[in-house]
Amino acid sequence: MSSFDTLLPRPVSVVTTEGSCPWPSPVDVRAADLPAEGYRLEISPSGVVLSCADAAGEFYGRQTLRQLAGPDAFRAASLETGLTLPCGVVEDHPRFGWRGCLLDVARHFRTKAEVLRFVDLLAAHKLNVLNLHLTDDQGWRFDVPEYPKLTSVGAWRPSSMTGSGGAQDGRPHGGFYTGDDLREIVAYAAARAITVVPEIDIPGHARAALAAYPALGTESSYEIWTSWGISTSLLSPSESTLDFFRTVFDHLLEIFPSPVIALGGDETPGATDEHREFVRLLAEHLVSRGRTPMGWDEVLDIGGLPPMVIGSWQHEAAGLRAAEAGHDVVMCPEQHVYLDHRQAEHPDEPIPVGMVHTLEDVYAYEPALTGPRLRGVQAQVWSEHLDTVRRVDYMAFPRLSAFAEVAWSAGARDYAEFLPRLRDHHLPRLDALGVEYRPLDGPHPWQTRPGVPGRAR
Repeated sequence: MSSFDTLLPRPVSVVTTEGSCPWPSPVDVRAADLPAEGYRLEISPSGVVLSCADAAGEFYGRQTLRQLAGPDAFRAASLETGLTLPCGVVEDHPRFGWRGCLLDVARHFRTKAEVLRFVDLLAAHKLNVLNLHLTDDQGWRFDVPEYPKLTSVGAWRPSSMTGSGGAQDGRPHGGFYTGDDLREIVAYAAARAITVVPEIDIPGHARAALAAYPALGTESSYEIWTSWGISTSLLSPSESTLDFFRTVFDHLLEIFPSPVIALGGDETPGATDEHREFVRLLAEHLVSRGRTPMGWDEVLDIGGLPPMVIGSWQHEAAGLRAAEAGHDVVMCPEQHVYLDHRQAEHPDEPIPVGMVHTLEDVYAYEPALTGPRLRGVQAQVWSEHLDTVRRVDYMAFPRLSAFAEVAWSAGARDYAEFLPRLRDHHLPRLDALGVEYRPLDGPHPWQTRPGVPGRAR
């Protein structure tokens, strides 16, 4: 596509003309003929007109101008003078309304600055949902004034498992966000057309809360889990525990304006009908507060649920089942879009957990569900084995770049056409942003982690 041969993600319509335009301050126009989040760029030697459907469309149009200007436009301070744009017209809008990525900050805490950086990376890829996984067995990551032990006790653990072999590193780990930290993240994301969807996981994945307040469970004491995998510790489905989590969710609602609030519901071995009722009642509580609850697909076994958003993670069939039951669906199947899974069979691949998901595999993903119940798609960055932001970079990119094109662009995709666009145009942008992505031909020597056992599933 001539000078527009870039990772936009792919525009719906591109017309190129001769000439170039100096890096401009575009003139913005609201346009009723464009779909939600859509924009139109008209670039001529005399300037740029950006027509947009809404504030998100304006943001995406400006992102495309950065992309067309070249990698230098992605640096914190430009190293070049006189940046120019190719002349032409770009008309563009997204395929899905939910173009998400989950970031797990519970297993390994990411500082506020690191989360803000991750928001910038999502925005550069025109992704619009950050599903922030805030609580789990290994840590509770946000302050609740009514229950201070959730962070004074639940935010810290004495050690972490290395790999999947059971060995411990003996290094304390922890951290949490204040309410103002989270408000800042929400506002920063909103300015970049991103909604932050918070998640508290119940009734399983709750050992950090149980360690802080043992009365929430059935034992006299608990320790924060220092291992990975599925814990058998569940919350007690009592009225007092229900009241506790109503208070916790109400606090969350004061911070997050997201219309969707996630409550987990996954991986609960030994759960009883009372546990399932516990989830249903908290879902109804969120509905009574004017929000839509989101749960992982295991909650489909609960009777009497209000209309929800279901994260279909176990397999594609769960999403089809959820839609048939009248729920909206976000497709995020482990077999296709779990970015903590290894990227090759090669022994140099660091911590080779899960299934092999190559860059080409992610680019080829196509959700089985279609129709009005499909809200969109979401990639998952679980952090059991991602103990630094450099590890997050390595596992997420450039696979998240491929996923972004799946989420934005409709129509047939050709990996052979995508690869040179990624290599020649987009990887230099990631370099300019300082992203330590996995090279296309395998990890750098310092990105491997020999001797750390993994676990294939």
